[in-house]
Amino acid sequence: MRVGITYNLKSDFTLPSGASLPEDASEEFDLPETIEAIRGVLGEEGHEVFLLGGDLGMIEKIEKNQVDFIFNIAEGSSGRSREAQIPAVLELLKIPYSGSDPLGMAVTLDKSLAKRVALSLGVPTPQFWIVDPSASAKDLPDRFPLFVKPLWEGSSKGIRYTSRVQNRSQLLHEIERLSEDYLDEPILVEEYIPGREMTVGILGNKEPEVLGIMEIAFRDPKKKDFCYSLEVKRRWRELVDYHFPARLEPSVDESIRKASVRLFQTLGLRDVARFDFRLNPEGEFFFLEANPLPGLAPDCGDFVLLAQKKGWSYRDLILKIMRSAMSRYPRLSKVQV
Repeated sequence: MRVGITYNLKSDFTLPSGASLPEDASEEFDLPETIEAIRGVLGEEGHEVFLLGGDLGMIEKIEKNQVDFIFNIAEGSSGRSREAQIPAVLELLKIPYSGSDPLGMAVTLDKSLAKRVALSLGVPTPQFWIVDPSASAKDLPDRFPLFVKPLWEGSSKGIRYTSRVQNRSQLLHEIERLSEDYLDEPILVEEYIPGREMTVGILGNKEPEVLGIMEIAFRDPKKKDFCYSLEVKRRWRELVDYHFPARLEPSVDESIRKASVRLFQTLGLRDVARFDFRLNPEGEFFFLEANPLPGLAPDCGDFVLLAQKKGWSYRDLILKIMRSAMSRYPRLSKVQV
């Protein structure tokens, strides 16, 4: 097949003239090494691979190269629905592609909408509030500790060591910081759940496969209540341990798996997704967020690490995503990958 890859590179990210953005503004975007790794896997399978990027110029490239299928990892450029931008264009062009559709991408990027879906299914999530940056102090929650982050960002954008707040003064400080860094974006304030961090990997479509549950913890046993802040993610080799399978009671393990599958199916996600949970000291789990575009950097990224710990090679993972996507398109389902 003639396969295109859509993506956004960190190196392509440019600031608008005169703009001042936070240091993590391009954090969700990929490095060339990731694109080359995916191209290498697909090329080894005999496909002719085209690098399309993630702007409107990809349309001309698709038409010029007569692309049959798109492997999509593009994050989009900006806004609440940015992850839906490329899938929406591909649907308009009637080009088969991997990953979730525009609606699935948009609903999950807005953390509050994903949480409301979870609640409708009876899946617990921390109590939360949506705070406008201009909100007055009287409109803010008055219970602590709380956790503060941007409403529609990923890759720990906006999350720092200071995101967990213990009092009103710290809360106001974090709201001010985020309102300066992420102009016009609402802020998610949620009840902080002390305990352990879990992430669940899923592959497939209507009857998805749960890869397993991985626990993410501080390497230093003296540090409790893991927080995946930007500072931690950038030093993960030094600071973080990944336990697979997660050290869970069988009943809790099964409940988290079932909750993840129900969320995947109800949100209408496809091919690949990751779900994050917190587990409190009483063994109760709480859904935090869903990620239908987990990072696929070959040497890092929670989903890739989870697959590796399961015994899969990087090639195995990429081809399983590809096969899952192609199975949805009758004219491609017989193509060997």
